[in-house]
Amino acid sequence: MDEDFARGLSSFLERGGRRSFYMYHGTTLEAAKKINSHGFRRSSDGMLGPGVYVSRSVDKAKRYPLKPDPGERLAILKLKVRVGRVKKIDRQGHPLQKAWHQHGYDTAWVPPNCGMVPSGLEEDCVWDPNRIEVLDMWEVERETDDGSMCRIM
Repeated sequence: MDEDFARGLSSFLERGGRRSFYMYHGTTLEAAKKINSHGFRRSSDGMLGPGVYVSRSVDKAKRYPLKPDPGERLAILKLKVRVGRVKKIDRQGHPLQKAWHQHGYDTAWVPPNCGMVPSGLEEDCVWDPNRIEVLDMWEVERETDDGSMCRIM
């Protein structure tokens, strides 16, 4: 596991030698219910190639989906992710940016403030959806000027 990744994760859990971390995924409420019932499906592409995109930052998850339909209900899933072997991708054009899985990695990690993500927040891409367990689901509203946003289901 990348040392920076391990050092930066404060929500570390150790269970039987498997390293797991609390992470979050933002989506529509309808999609969150399907994920909760049937599990995640790997996306076909993205900044880090195919995989399931998650973050240790709930603030990052709050930003998704990027362009919801007006009136669409949104949710954040709290997850336990067994990260396995992690590859740090810290710049656009990194030689393994979309090929990390073919080189034996289970998760790709974009560290915070490395210039790859406009928000400056960290992001992770997990190849195997079976490494992800849904722990909780919150219905959310977009953040308002006064900072309020979350309504727990």
